Amino acid sequence: MANLSIGIVGLPNVGKSTLFNAITKAGALAANYPFATIDKNVGVVTVPDERLEKLADLFVRGERRPPIVPTYVEFVDIAGLVKGAHKGEGLGNQFLGNIREVAAVAHVVRCFEDPNVVHVDGSVDPLRDAEIINTELALADLGTLERRLEKLARSARVSKEDAALVELLRPLLAHLEAGEPARTFRTGNEERDKQLGRVFKEYGLITAKPVVYVANVGEEDLPDGNEHVEKLRELTAREGAELVVISAKIEAELAEISDEEAHEYLAELGLERSGLDRLVLAGYRALDLITFLTAGEKEVRAWTVRRGSKAPQAAGTIHSDMERGFIRAEVIDWEKLVQAGGWHQAKEKGWVRTEGKDYVVQDGDVMLILFNV
Repeated sequence: MANLSIGIVGLPNVGKSTLFNAITKAGALAANYPFATIDKNVGVVTVPDERLEKLADLFVRGERRPPIVPTYVEFVDIAGLVKGAHKGEGLGNQFLGNIREVAAVAHVVRCFEDPNVVHVDGSVDPLRDAEIINTELALADLGTLERRLEKLARSARVSKEDAALVELLRPLLAHLEAGEPARTFRTGNEERDKQLGRVFKEYGLITAKPVVYVANVGEEDLPDGNEHVEKLRELTAREGAELVVISAKIEAELAEISDEEAHEYLAELGLERSGLDRLVLAGYRALDLITFLTAGEKEVRAWTVRRGSKAPQAAGTIHSDMERGFIRAEVIDWEKLVQAGGWHQAKEKGWVRTEGKDYVVQDGDVMLILFNV
């Protein structure tokens, strides 16, 4: 499965752990003081997918319905960063190390007023708060890049390859020095940008990771937000990042009631999906992931791959033997399969396609992999 681990970051007391508790029911400590979260907390949540239920209905035999196996997201609750974290202030080194391990970042920003919840800087200011975190992460990356460039500068005297790399990285250094994230840096040259992508991964640059901003508001400000959220929208528009408006408090309440009650509660609030659903979907988009499906009498299952993955790679997410011995795949869009009423009927209609090794998997494909090892 493609790595879909999302690190929840932000200043202390912005609602990170409350959100984490709600979406994972993992019981991480949510206390009203800085550094309540000292150890990295990890929770795995399933991704709701209405397509699975509809596909499972096709394969009911007697009273037996095939089990449904959704795909999942790993959420990592990372303790609150403070000014100076890049130099190890607070518990900075540990926190930054945890962020480097995740695939994407959910940056929670406080957009609610509550005199009973202490703000680490004394007042609610989403732009200031977001800038503190972004600056700390950029400074951490800056330190990483400066150390790398120092070594490269010496080897560049005898290595043309290293000399070219130095020329590539110097503009990136200036970009980070200006407080801008690595993910917004482009050279204008496709080959160089690809090389930069490899550098980002090799160096573990935090600000190269996709980010989703999470505006944490009070119940009264759902679903559209408030003046604090509007300020945050300006920042996300500049960065080309997604913004999800949630109420961590409401998510905590939703986690404690039945699915039916939760659906009714969301409708009352004017929401079609919970904050968790919207955050997961935003994470998918940020990481450029898609879901393909397998369906039959034994089970109906969702699998996650990167957009642009070919059929053998998708087969490899099921089992490495399938990728190694891939022959071909029988493929149909999930809606077509439901419309037909099953595999047999879809084949009779000529709706099932045979695809080879070069086929690029599409979101919602139902696949039957044929392989030989």
